[in-house]
Amino acid sequence: MPAELVRGQNHPLPGVRLEIRVSVERPVIAGATLNDEHGRMREETWTAHPARPQLPGLEVSRQAAAEHRLAVDLGALPDEVHRVNVLLALPTGTEGPSRFGEFAPPSVTVTEPGGHGIANCTLTGLDAESAVLALELYRRRGSWKVRAVGQGYSGGLSAMLADQGFARAQELAATINEAVATGRARSVPAPPPRTGEEHSREATVGGARGVTGPGAAGAAPGGRISYWHPGRAAPPPSSPPRPAGESSPVSTPTAAGAGDGPYAPVAGDANGWSMDERLYNQVWDMFEDLARTVAAYRSAVDFAESRMEQELDEVLSDPRTRVGPAADAARDEARSRQAGLVQQARAVLDRDLRQLCAEAEVVEPALPPAYARWDNPVWHDYRPPGQTPMAMRLGDLCLPESAGLRIPMLVRLPLERGLWIDSGRSGQAGSSAAGPAAASLLGPDELRRLAAETATAIAARFAAAHPAGHVTLNVIDPAGSASAALAPLVESGVLQGRPAAGAAGVSTVLDELTRRVDLVQMAVRSRAADALPAEIDIAEQLLLVHDFPHGFDDRAVTQLRYLADEGPSAGVHLLMVADPEDARAYGPVLSPLWKALLRITPVPDDHLADPWVGHHWTYEPPLVPHGSQVLSQVLSRVAAAAGRARETGG
Repeated sequence: MPAELVRGQNHPLPGVRLEIRVSVERPVIAGATLNDEHGRMREETWTAHPARPQLPGLEVSRQAAAEHRLAVDLGALPDEVHRVNVLLALPTGTEGPSRFGEFAPPSVTVTEPGGHGIANCTLTGLDAESAVLALELYRRRGSWKVRAVGQGYSGGLSAMLADQGFARAQELAATINEAVATGRARSVPAPPPRTGEEHSREATVGGARGVTGPGAAGAAPGGRISYWHPGRAAPPPSSPPRPAGESSPVSTPTAAGAGDGPYAPVAGDANGWSMDERLYNQVWDMFEDLARTVAAYRSAVDFAESRMEQELDEVLSDPRTRVGPAADAARDEARSRQAGLVQQARAVLDRDLRQLCAEAEVVEPALPPAYARWDNPVWHDYRPPGQTPMAMRLGDLCLPESAGLRIPMLVRLPLERGLWIDSGRSGQAGSSAAGPAAASLLGPDELRRLAAETATAIAARFAAAHPAGHVTLNVIDPAGSASAALAPLVESGVLQGRPAAGAAGVSTVLDELTRRVDLVQMAVRSRAADALPAEIDIAEQLLLVHDFPHGFDDRAVTQLRYLADEGPSAGVHLLMVADPEDARAYGPVLSPLWKALLRITPVPDDHLADPWVGHHWTYEPPLVPHGSQVLSQVLSRVAAAAGRARETGG
């Protein structure tokens, strides 16, 4: 029996030659698009549709019909293709229905060429949509998987194609609909099932990349499967030339028979010109994988619960079956089916989590200092980098179902948004499984101390992620209440001088940074960057503000808002420790400031939600292990390197 998939759920594919069978009540257009590693359809020739029914590795029907069979040979696809999207659309200009909600949900089944079912999905929940992305076949660690998508588009084919990055979506949609309306091409019958003799001959001649399927002329011989992570392949020959001085990506050798056993994780197997870029992309891919597999699990659990409730309602709705042995048996059967579906979904989740945990165990030790936890041994051999990395680590992210798996939270450099460390209890009570317990056991003073220590750790990481002398640290501590937490910055010399205190200190620092932003913006607009006054520090500026809004008057608050909005474009970045409850006197004036900053917490909390699948991720701050001297050691090396850079004028 084929696996029953719900939206977001995936299933491995046993081979590269497939049939996709579509069953609908009314005639629909069936087609497919090819996407690269970034999910984009590069050109019109990457679409199989009634006006162009054949591509290398793809063959679709030439007409609208209620039953379709799409022939797919994944081994014959171009190497730069990482995803195949199967789409359905209602033909325009006909007397038939104009939206999928007018008839029963379509059913799509992936089978082997002989008809053996692999996976099936029913596209429920469609209403006003006239086009739907039914499922996708995608590469993952050298092998292919199928995922149920069910993404509908009320804007029809053109909206769907535009969503895949195709610029001439309306023209292509019109071409497809015209081909169906005029019936200028005959339909292509589905290929017959292959015999056992044909299977044997193909295994001998074509290996894993069969040479008898559609588009076989473009298929490369040989039985090797690409070792590259999906979306992480080396740039194709048509890629733009490399920038001067950059080496080509390191090629990971292909592994014959890689699809025969478990994937062996390798650090840095994502796409990119440098190891820094490859590791960054790999961490992002791991985040996506965890989000998707948990979303699929939650969706499957919800589906199982909904199905059980419907079955129980049917039992209770009939007075004749509401009580008695038959009713009890029906209830038990409904609960058993629900438990089986949940167990099946959990098995898939556990399989994916094991694979991701194995990858994390390989990737974490290989991360450079900017991406690594403070307990990573790489910090003990820290040297200031020659150039700024793509990102830096702000902590870790996890989900309740992730079984201890933590994904590094990396933010791109330079920081496009300032950071706000919430030192109060607002939003912390009732958060994640780890968060509320930690927050409820800590008093206000302890939370403020942890917030200050988190700010120091982030400031130290920001300075360590940049080349020597490329960062200047500015600290405002109006009441001197964070002197203990800020001591490593002062004692190492990374912070030149003492933190600014009192209203006068706040005013001096904000005046200097506001003037710097104004001058840099004027220089950029007039294209006269060399005309900046000599006293302007051209290094990246990090402003650490502790215990806001104490020591701030209305003018200082206005300047801080200006720096939060305009500072990043001029190389001034804001790191603020504050409790919004302390700023209630300003009313809604400060609301834009909080929204402009990325909120993080000094204790685990699940306040971060991704807009992709809507998960609430548990955030864990990047605190230094208790008793460790790594922070002081790293800051001392940062300060020493900055001093040498100033002496040599570098």
